[in-house]
Amino acid sequence: MSISRKKILIAISGGIAAYKIHFLIREFIKKGAEVQVIMTPGAENFVTALSISTLSKKPVYSDFYGPNGTWNSHVELALWADVMIMAPCTANTLSKMIHGGCDNLVIATYMSAKCPVFIAPAMDLDMYRHPSTKQNLESAEKFGHIIIPAEDGELASGLIGQGRMAEPETICKKIEAFFETSSKSLEGKTVLITAGPTYEAIDPVRFIGNHSSGKMGYSLAEEASKRGARVILISGPSSQKIEDKNIDLHKVTSAKEMLEKVFEFYHLVDIGIASAAVADYAPKEVAQEKIKKNDSTLTIELIKNPDILKTMGEKKSHQLLVGFALETHNEDENAKAKLEKKNLDMIVLNSLRDHGAGFKNDTNKIKIFTKTTEKEFDLKSKDEVAKDILNFIEEQFLK
Repeated sequence: MSISRKKILIAISGGIAAYKIHFLIREFIKKGAEVQVIMTPGAENFVTALSISTLSKKPVYSDFYGPNGTWNSHVELALWADVMIMAPCTANTLSKMIHGGCDNLVIATYMSAKCPVFIAPAMDLDMYRHPSTKQNLESAEKFGHIIIPAEDGELASGLIGQGRMAEPETICKKIEAFFETSSKSLEGKTVLITAGPTYEAIDPVRFIGNHSSGKMGYSLAEEASKRGARVILISGPSSQKIEDKNIDLHKVTSAKEMLEKVFEFYHLVDIGIASAAVADYAPKEVAQEKIKKNDSTLTIELIKNPDILKTMGEKKSHQLLVGFALETHNEDENAKAKLEKKNLDMIVLNSLRDHGAGFKNDTNKIKIFTKTTEKEFDLKSKDEVAKDILNFIEEQFLK
């Protein structure tokens, strides 16, 4: 079965629909999943830890500290899960998720989660219709979360309308469908990804660089690994972290170091994705000592760095090669020219004119070109953009 041996973390918040979680846990356990449950303090008014732990066969946590002074690590809980389900998700819990009101174990665990997050809201119909709820659900989707909409029916208030938490069977089917579609579609493929900036030394303490954070490349690496690929990530200086131990991470600093590392592995690669923002120029001479501020001006002679992407295109044999273009004007024309000039199969365009796209942001807005097609995407989180890019590669080139 699709959820057999999957690790499912259920977070219950304080709503009457919490009683349905007993049936959801039973369904998951019957299908071979491993279930861990955490609760907000308010949820304890609706369900007991005893009944939940009996069904899940695991202790239930609702506080950071156990009865003997032990610490219930929200980080370990978050990293353990293959998927996290917020059910029922009350208006209060939803608001805390979106706005970072971290005052309980459930929200701390959610904010530490690296896995996909599903939200099954449950509240009275007027609360569900309220503009703040609608806005929070829209924000959750922009975060990359998956909403399982509330259903119509009789509510605890006696009113009839939309607000009932989706039935356990519906939630279970959504989770099963998710794991079926996120199967190991890149299994057997080797994917090389470059990420982040390069730093070109001026002297021992100064450098020429750019504002790239590496977020896009790291998101691509993690998504490719989830799909079963062997991933080689070559990263310039970046504060991003990789939790997936299956990703082969190589840290470099300069463009020359990145070039050497790329071609150490390039002959093994099925798909190359060059998302790094490589510095175009480097100082001709690097001072061995820190340059002192003796003069009012400083002249540095720059020489062109090796063009890593162009070299990858020139040496391409069997590889599928994907490049990135960050443009400020004539975006489409410049991206298409780069696609042709560097012998790419596909190019991903970012425009700095698009709010929320480009360096440092957690979001991106892209347009993809091949020699015969083009496709534009909405503004999304970089994790979601990584999925769009890999989906496009699979649809256009791997079928």
